[in-house]
Amino acid sequence: MASTPESPAPMKQSSLRRVVTASMAGTVVEWYEFFLYATAATLVFNKIMFPPSDDPYAPIIAAFVTYAVGFIARPLGGIVFGHFGDKYGRKKLLQLAIILVGVATFLMGCLPTFDMIGYWAPALLVALRFAQGFAVGGEWGGAILLVAEHSPDRTRGFWASWPQAAVPIGNLVATVVLLVLSRTLTEAQFLSWGWRIGFWLSVVIVAIGYYVRTRVTDAPIFLEVQKEVEQSKAVRFGVLEVIKRYPRGVLTAMGLRFAENIMYYLVVTFSITYLAVALEVDTSEILGLLVIAHIVHMIVIPLIGGLTDRLGRKPVYIIGTIGAAAWGFVAFPMFDTRNPVIIVAAISLGLFIHAFMYAPQPAIMSEMFPTRMRYSGVSLGYQVTSIVAGSLAPIIATALLASTGSYVPVAVYLAIAAAITLVAAVSLRETKGSSLHELDRLDEEKLAAEKVTADA
Repeated sequence: MASTPESPAPMKQSSLRRVVTASMAGTVVEWYEFFLYATAATLVFNKIMFPPSDDPYAPIIAAFVTYAVGFIARPLGGIVFGHFGDKYGRKKLLQLAIILVGVATFLMGCLPTFDMIGYWAPALLVALRFAQGFAVGGEWGGAILLVAEHSPDRTRGFWASWPQAAVPIGNLVATVVLLVLSRTLTEAQFLSWGWRIGFWLSVVIVAIGYYVRTRVTDAPIFLEVQKEVEQSKAVRFGVLEVIKRYPRGVLTAMGLRFAENIMYYLVVTFSITYLAVALEVDTSEILGLLVIAHIVHMIVIPLIGGLTDRLGRKPVYIIGTIGAAAWGFVAFPMFDTRNPVIIVAAISLGLFIHAFMYAPQPAIMSEMFPTRMRYSGVSLGYQVTSIVAGSLAPIIATALLASTGSYVPVAVYLAIAAAITLVAAVSLRETKGSSLHELDRLDEEKLAAEKVTADA
């Protein structure tokens, strides 16, 4: 492979903003649909897709199990999309992902209920949830790399954090849609057909997101490496290659992801259960409070991303991890006041703390792996963790609450997760301002040295 310069030529701000917009547009779509399901799992699916139960937590746990299926599918999607994304480009795979998740979400809105077809209802829900999770699993790595590989070395933390801000935007749109429907329809109308509208709206949003993504190209650094890989049949890429050559990067990424993923779903998913079931707070009021919290999250993510370019990735992440350990012990007593202002403050505080871990991730993970296997590396490190973290968090938290009647075990659960992530954050190598071209050069040197050894 030919040598490459240490850093790319500066990209015009207007062009970079177009790349950011394209990345965010698709990510908003994907996470609108993913989190629409998350909210519906707590408010709708537990009532219409599963058999009735005397235990109020039993159908919620059942709904969360189907919710977890999406997380199980995400690593598979990350592996498949990562492999072909490293071979054919980020843009093509992102266009495929947005179509796949859109079709799955639309069909969810067409599903018959448990009263209509019995256990076929949850079975079909699981199948569509798997398809949705598979697509989202491939989305994240491509979206953040589309931006990170276009970004200047000195401001990569800021620019690469913008796709992360698209997640609360998608969640915000989903929450607003359900909030409007729940407030304009009776409960019977909402449970009968009103909830379906939010899923059907995905068609319009997908069309917009797909179009925006056709307006950008892959980064020059990827196109250079892609050409070199095609010319050199000996150069490999994909999941097995990244595990073989960069196992520490994969494990560190998983460790960083663990508490962040658990905390997010405790804040935005389990908190709905706690407020609605344990405290009997009105559904529309909960959704209204979440709207405010998502706006806070959306604003602070790029601000903290910029902070990582000044202070470094490592100290910012450590701050977020320590905050995560304390949040549960502070937030649940705030929830127990039933005061809307205090409740929204607790949720907003959780998402603010979460942003200290979430915003740095794209830059950190992009700077761990060379271009030829970067999509596979970031997708593997990011998505595999969700199986044991985010997918199980609402289930574990609901089970702990149901069995003990106390929030304390849930807070302890989050604190233990934060301790695991703190170990990964402390061991993290600082990469602020590093060159992706230099990372590729070092990777080339390793390959060249191995070839000389093999030929000797």
